[in-house]
Amino acid sequence: MKKLLRNRLTRFILSFALCNFATLLVNGQDSVLKAAPKKSVTAPNSIKAGRPERPAVGNMARPEHKKIEYFLDTIRRQRRKFDSSLFTNISVVSTSDYAEDLGRVYQLLNTVPRTIGSFTKLPEIHTYMDEGDSVLDVLKDRLYQSDRAFNVRNLEMFNTLLDALDKNTGYYSRYLQQYDSALDDVRKEITELQKDTLMLHIFRDTALKNTFQPQLLQLKAKWRQVDSLVTENGKEINTLKSQASAHAITISELLFRVDSELKAVGSAAFGKERRYLLETDTSKANYSSDDFKDSIRSEWQLARVYLTTTANLRNWLLLLGGVFFYWVWWNFKILGRLNKLQVIEPFQFNYINPYPVVGTIIFVLSLAPIFDLHAPSIYIELVQLGLMLLLTIYFWTHLERPLFFGWLTFIFLSLSLLITRVLGVPLNAQRWANFIVESIAIGCGIFFLFYLVKKQGKLITIAIAGYILLNLLAVLCNIFGRVTFSQIFGYTAVYSFAQTISLAIFVRIIQESFLLQIQTSRTKKNYPESFNYKAISKSINRVAVMFASILWLIDFATNLNLFDAANDLLVNLFTRNRQVGSFSFTIGGIIMFLGIIWLANFLQKYIAYFFGDTGEDSPFDDKGQRSRLMITRLICLIGGFLLAVAASGLPVDRITVILGALGVGVGLGLQNIVSNFVSGIILIFDRPLRIGDTVELGDKRGRVKEIGIRTSTLLTEEGAEVIIPNGDVLSHNIINWTLNKNQVRSALVFTIEKPANPEDVNLDAIREIIIQNTNVFEQRIPEIGINVINSKTLELKIFFWSKEFNKSSITLAEIKSSIYQFLEQKGLKVLEIAK
Repeated sequence: MKKLLRNRLTRFILSFALCNFATLLVNGQDSVLKAAPKKSVTAPNSIKAGRPERPAVGNMARPEHKKIEYFLDTIRRQRRKFDSSLFTNISVVSTSDYAEDLGRVYQLLNTVPRTIGSFTKLPEIHTYMDEGDSVLDVLKDRLYQSDRAFNVRNLEMFNTLLDALDKNTGYYSRYLQQYDSALDDVRKEITELQKDTLMLHIFRDTALKNTFQPQLLQLKAKWRQVDSLVTENGKEINTLKSQASAHAITISELLFRVDSELKAVGSAAFGKERRYLLETDTSKANYSSDDFKDSIRSEWQLARVYLTTTANLRNWLLLLGGVFFYWVWWNFKILGRLNKLQVIEPFQFNYINPYPVVGTIIFVLSLAPIFDLHAPSIYIELVQLGLMLLLTIYFWTHLERPLFFGWLTFIFLSLSLLITRVLGVPLNAQRWANFIVESIAIGCGIFFLFYLVKKQGKLITIAIAGYILLNLLAVLCNIFGRVTFSQIFGYTAVYSFAQTISLAIFVRIIQESFLLQIQTSRTKKNYPESFNYKAISKSINRVAVMFASILWLIDFATNLNLFDAANDLLVNLFTRNRQVGSFSFTIGGIIMFLGIIWLANFLQKYIAYFFGDTGEDSPFDDKGQRSRLMITRLICLIGGFLLAVAASGLPVDRITVILGALGVGVGLGLQNIVSNFVSGIILIFDRPLRIGDTVELGDKRGRVKEIGIRTSTLLTEEGAEVIIPNGDVLSHNIINWTLNKNQVRSALVFTIEKPANPEDVNLDAIREIIIQNTNVFEQRIPEIGINVINSKTLELKIFFWSKEFNKSSITLAEIKSSIYQFLEQKGLKVLEIAK
């Protein structure tokens, strides 16, 4: 019985011990965190918390350092009797990890204002969209009106303006899309932040929130700023995108409307669009002063927007005008600084002066229509009006009184057409006004045409005849109800006549400017003031007239509404790919190739004029001037060829085949041409002779006038020009008298009777006579020797150096005459003079 009791007691004790042990294990594994009680601040040098502070010794106590609480692990954990995670791989997040995550979030939020700050074009897009709304409203009103005939030029302008608006809308839409994508990226990053487990833990844990309270306050302020920026910019971008989309739809609709109107105008122009002019007007439309004001306001608004939207080409035009003004002004300034303004008096300049403001404006306005082929009518009319007013200033002093009054009449008639169109008067009234104005124009044109038959040149006569013809066509079309053709012919009559007169003045301005440049360059280089300027003037005039004719044709075709059709036809003709065997090409590429080659040849031919070289003898004394020009010409030709190949779009391998074929041609019969070409390049760069040198080539002696690509020209003393192939120049021995120096030695031999007194031949006096000549080279003393031939005669040999080889013959003749007179005065008889 005792044994049984002892066993039960033993089992109870073991059970109780096991239960206590299990309870200890559970308590040891408890992970509940408890805030540590506040303790006194320990020394910062302590290795572990709770270690007693080591006392300081004298003044050697280390200063107390404050640690940043941002990185302190201030959370105290309850001491465990046993930690089962000691031997596991589970990592515990520390306070520094939370702090690092807070810093990363704050830095990320800091990048958002910088991203939104890069949306720099939003104000510009706002302005453009607001202006676009007003412009599109005006275009809608103008295109959907039903009581007025469309102006063909304005229809073309509408088309150009809508194309520009469409292009700008697409341009700004791409920016809006980029900004929207950047905001989407920002939103994605913010969404990812909201999933950050560490940040969630901080906001859910009261202890962590208390620990990072200052940082969290800053983070919340930054968050509110970022959220406000993202929201506001998102709304703004979405609004602008919606506005841009509405613009695109409206522009597409209006473009379709313009195309329809242009087709309708083209098809209806050949039929009766409106009633005959003499028929009774049945329309009951009333027009008030407000209608006129609205018409003027819409014209100016469209013109302003057009000029603002399509300003790039006009900026180039203004730059070109500024360069032209500076070019003329600078040449006058150089001549004034040299006190040589009198050298341009023979040219009798009428259109340029030291401050060519008016001439520059005429130059710019003459080119303006080419830079705006589809400009509004009001713009073209104001340009022409400005040109006519400026020309009036010149015509006041240069035209006869009847012609001047005829010019004023033309201005008045042009203004009448402008006023009736801009005011937006009823179509019937506008037709009658145009009929009266054009009839008067026909009468005045006929009067002045007969008046000018014998007094003026062909150009003004042809211009007046064209003016009469176009006005007559306008009147006939107006009478028979062809309103479109009437407008086209009437406006073309005015524009073409004004353009003809202005381009004639434009040609004179170009001509005078180039003559000024030539004379200024010659004056700076001390060339002779006089030169054959009439031949050069004709060359410049020929090129300027050709350019002006092209401008006039383009403007004339634009006024007749034929330019777009001709342009489309030519573009299709020139850009269509053609095939000949395996060789593909376009006509435009070939024309481009030939055009650039022609332009390069033109530049190398006339570039010398720009530097004062007119091809006469005067520049010979400027050593290296024409040689440098020759190098420039060669560069123009080679550069033009390479540019032509690149710009034409011709396949390089095909050109290689052509060059190979030319190589075969060289082997069959072009050896001499290629030899002369290569020899010309050698002469230009090796420079055994230069333009202006005096040389002997075989039996020919003279001055080198020109070194060309294939031949060189030698100017003999007799004035003959000897053209020598460059291959022959290099194949002969070249005697160059002026290659490195310009001095030449001359010799004279006087045979005289032997004087009774040898002292009568005063050698010092003869030497003094030689030195007094201005062309004698003083650094080399003249040498004089006496050679006794026999008892009755002796030779007086004289050697001296001339400064300039080209004047050696004149110097020799002057010295020979002076010495002869000296000897005669001494009573010495000269028997013979030899060189």
